[in-house]
Amino acid sequence: MDNYPLLNIFWTMLELFLWILWFFLLFKIITDIFRSDDMGGWGKAGWTIFVILLPFLGVLVYLIARGGSMQQRDVDQARKADAAFQDYVRRAAGTGAPGSGASSGGGSGGHVEDLAKLAELRNGGALSEEEYQRAKDKLLA
Repeated sequence: MDNYPLLNIFWTMLELFLWILWFFLLFKIITDIFRSDDMGGWGKAGWTIFVILLPFLGVLVYLIARGGSMQQRDVDQARKADAAFQDYVRRAAGTGAPGSGASSGGGSGGHVEDLAKLAELRNGGALSEEEYQRAKDKLLA
């Protein structure tokens, strides 16, 4: 340890961190290339070859040319994943599948499902607050 001063340790750690950051960025861009719906096969192949053969230049050019739309594709992907999860939860809870446990027992199961649909319509902007309250009161009466 005497032949390796403290400053060299910090420099090595910085280099290691930058390499990890570089590989993260490279994989993020390659993932974005293949996830992009607005590019055809030739465009994806061209960007992939450019990023692999000239990695530093390719990544910088890709970030300049398509970096702004990367964030939108991430948001769209998150929305799709959230919608799929919400759909799964509805099906698992029995509120979306006919004949499932939540609505087949008579009683308040149907009302719960109807209230959930009303709330979705209100949250989506299809119903105003007054319309929602009137429909809710009519349902619960």
